Amino acid sequence: MGDDTTKQVNDVRIAVIGTGFAGICMGIRLLKSGIKDFIILEKSGSIGGTWRDNTYPGAACDVVSHLYSYSFEPNPDWSRMFATQDEILTYTLHCVEKYGLRPFIRLNHDVTGGTFNEAAAQWRIHLKDREDITAQIWINGMGPLNRAVMPDISGLKDFTGTAFHSMHWRHDHDLSGKRVAVVGTGASAIQIVPNIAEKVGELHLYQRTAAWVLRKPDRPMKLWEQ
Repeated sequence: MGDDTTKQVNDVRIAVIGTGFAGICMGIRLLKSGIKDFIILEKSGSIGGTWRDNTYPGAACDVVSHLYSYSFEPNPDWSRMFATQDEILTYTLHCVEKYGLRPFIRLNHDVTGGTFNEAAAQWRIHLKDREDITAQIWINGMGPLNRAVMPDISGLKDFTGTAFHSMHWRHDHDLSGKRVAVVGTGASAIQIVPNIAEKVGELHLYQRTAAWVLRKPDRPMKLWEQ
């Protein structure tokens, strides 16, 4: 690990991976339990997880807003029945500040793997372009939506038009009047398609398996509901 100073910096009792809902909740609970010997490792340069990375048109939660918050930190300020991406991200950052998590978060710490030393009962966590970190407990808060998966379509690499994953939405690319193909009918597509349908010139939606779709009862939140 290097000299004693490096050991003091890089040896912790608990290492939490990710600053999405799981990692932030874990940090809050650790502090409430009186535990301060922990760090939260985040590969990106900012906090937020899924709701930082996904900014496509119509990005929002697909459960009622009041259920999309921590049980110990209800949010009376949701503006809609199904909160939008920016509101959820704001709520996440609010929790980080309110519960004093900033000093425990290490941004730009990309975890590439780890090994467990049984003799020492200790994890060695490997980071990209950084010194390893050792921890007695490793808590993985990485969600499944942190990496974009592009379909393996023959000829895609030779496509001369604009192509991007919904997670890496090109806000600088105007879809007005364009012929657009959306691949997939999962949660993201269900939100994206209604938000671009009237703007594009022609829209093709490709699905592998038919999905059941119900009308989304979204609307502004009433004051008494807040």
